[in-house]
Amino acid sequence: MARLGGGDVAESYRVTLSDGRTVFAKTHRDPPAAFFSTEAEGLRWLREPGELPVPEVLAVSDGGDDVGGDDEGGAPAFLALEWIDEGGRPDDEAAFGRSLARLHRTGLPSFGRTDRRTTGSRALPNDPCDSWVEFYRDRRLMPLRRLAADGNALPEPTLDRLDLVIERLAEFGGPAEPPARLHGDLWAGNRIVDRSGRSWLIDPAAHGGHREFDLAMMRLFGGFGDAAFVAYDDEFPLAPGWEARVPLHQLAPLTVHAIKFGGGYANATARALDAVLAA
Repeated sequence: MARLGGGDVAESYRVTLSDGRTVFAKTHRDPPAAFFSTEAEGLRWLREPGELPVPEVLAVSDGGDDVGGDDEGGAPAFLALEWIDEGGRPDDEAAFGRSLARLHRTGLPSFGRTDRRTTGSRALPNDPCDSWVEFYRDRRLMPLRRLAADGNALPEPTLDRLDLVIERLAEFGGPAEPPARLHGDLWAGNRIVDRSGRSWLIDPAAHGGHREFDLAMMRLFGGFGDAAFVAYDDEFPLAPGWEARVPLHQLAPLTVHAIKFGGGYANATARALDAVLAA
């Protein structure tokens, strides 16, 4: 078993099983409730339509009563996935964009999650909602606003502007759309490329949401070629003005980063708010 780098929450390992198979495994010393089973279900949701490669879930446990409990001497919480040999470069960004569009189009029954499980390091709620405005307001921006205020992560003027966006959210979101099947945390680090150049999705915060959210995450830290966005729009045309709405969808992840890491993320959140309110 070899320890792997990366990740700010779990510990990851390359494990060789007794039958010779290599698997990816990660553990957590003090996981939130249903931590790994929620991730496993998200991976299955993304894998189910067969549009993009997603590692197969081989085994999962949340510890505690699930396996007898860490504190009682039982096995720890863990998630085991098929091993993907990384090391390539994306062979076709356009193919990735088209496949992501088809994945989004498969949808989910509601905004949020029907199992009502929270996602992300701040356990954001995912109780089902009938509309994107309700979901993004009540399940993302309002909880994050409270966390940011409680932790002094954002200054009062920024919180005031966030309140204004929350109040006027229906004005900024563009045309109504049905819930898309989202990865939910689609920055470049959660797309791995195997040695043949295929792109795989990992580490989801999967839920039913607005498809522009995944695209905004792809734009947040870079790492995706322009061809992916062009091909996406060709496969599943986006509503006019979607690029102007990128800062709106980036508000949630930027606020999360301001809460977790501070630094320049508070200023980045303020700039995103300025862009939304100026639109």
